[in-house]
Amino acid sequence: MANFSKSNVPQFSMDVYQNEYLPEGGREVNAIVTVTATGGGTIGSAVTAPHLYGRGQGPSAAVAVMVDCSGSMDYPPTKMRNARDATAAAIDTLRDGVHFAVIGGTHVAKEVYPGGGRLAVADATTREQAKQALRKLSAGGGTAIGTWLRLADRLLSSADVAIRHGILLTDGRNEHESPTDLKAALDSCAGRFTCDARGVGTDWEVKEVTGIASALLGTADIVADPAGLAADFTHMMETAMGKEVSDVALRVWTPVGTTIKFVKQVAPTVEELTDRRTEAGPRAGDYPTGSWGDESRDYHVCVEVPAAGLGQEMLAARVSLVVPQPDGAVQNLGAQGLVRAVWTEDMVASTSINPQVAHYTGQAELAQVIQQGLDLRKAGDIDGATAKLGRAVQLANNSGNADTAKLLSKVVDVVDAATGTVRLKAKVEEADEMTLETRSTKTVRVKK
Repeated sequence: MANFSKSNVPQFSMDVYQNEYLPEGGREVNAIVTVTATGGGTIGSAVTAPHLYGRGQGPSAAVAVMVDCSGSMDYPPTKMRNARDATAAAIDTLRDGVHFAVIGGTHVAKEVYPGGGRLAVADATTREQAKQALRKLSAGGGTAIGTWLRLADRLLSSADVAIRHGILLTDGRNEHESPTDLKAALDSCAGRFTCDARGVGTDWEVKEVTGIASALLGTADIVADPAGLAADFTHMMETAMGKEVSDVALRVWTPVGTTIKFVKQVAPTVEELTDRRTEAGPRAGDYPTGSWGDESRDYHVCVEVPAAGLGQEMLAARVSLVVPQPDGAVQNLGAQGLVRAVWTEDMVASTSINPQVAHYTGQAELAQVIQQGLDLRKAGDIDGATAKLGRAVQLANNSGNADTAKLLSKVVDVVDAATGTVRLKAKVEEADEMTLETRSTKTVRVKK
């Protein structure tokens, strides 16, 4: 991990939204912490630090593109062609000086370019060579995604760079290794590189693809029509090229007697972080957030404080942003937020719910009931599925989450959105159901 000076990373700021007032005996404190990074993330505008940046154009980075080459990629034949074109488009989006490799994935992982266990450095020549190598890609064999990830990790770790990123494309289920093998590969890659995962077509397993992205702090999505791959790959690579600082952790300190109930990202997607805590000294823990460019994300922190008397107040948690260094030292990114608890007999103050907290509690429930509803639908429990998906329609409607409401309307007929009255559609396109499931964790921000 490179050592940063202030001038070449984004400036981070933190805002805390909460109702700090508790009734007598109240112990649960909820806060939404908004983290914003500005001033980095624009390609080519970064201030040059020779040890960290190449050619004055953003931080040093390495990218591995993993392309599914299993036999099913030949059905229809346009799928493999679209995957090759998309990878070529992603390679064109690499900025000069970025290290990169292309991996062909079947039941084994093969180095497509540059080969020899190394990475190429992007320039006009290597981009052209990589695109020539892509033309030789053909479909045949099985699917063992863990082997692709392990090869990507080996290649990415061979470069001394600030940002390590993977892009993974699959069109099928991970049939040629056990779920345990995939989990072991994810565990060994977690924290070493971030990875965006995409499922193309409709023959892949949503929970596999979203699980890969979640474990490696990347994004997941469906590209139902292979013709959309090039635009999606270009966008993913542009976003990766905009990342300025990696391995950022949310450090949460709590006083004696206070316990953390959960920490989760709630925007732009819901991501549970509670179990990913690593201890960071007395009463502090770090929660990983991955790589950052110019962007803003929201986190929900819930703590349980010791009971106190009316009129008393305390600091319930202190949240900061850090980049842990390999030598055990830590770089503080300067942003800090305080979560407070104040006990009052004013019932109006102590019973009102902060609008940010209320909104994101609803968005987290929305993600959960969509997953439950779709699982019940697959299991043939029509009544259970209708109830859960009806609640999802109601939550999406109330919170103004129009994108999710639109996806839900392809799976259920909405009778009354406000009350969540729906009927399951008799016939649902597989792509529509998979899109809803894949994007179920996408949230909208509070309407100001």
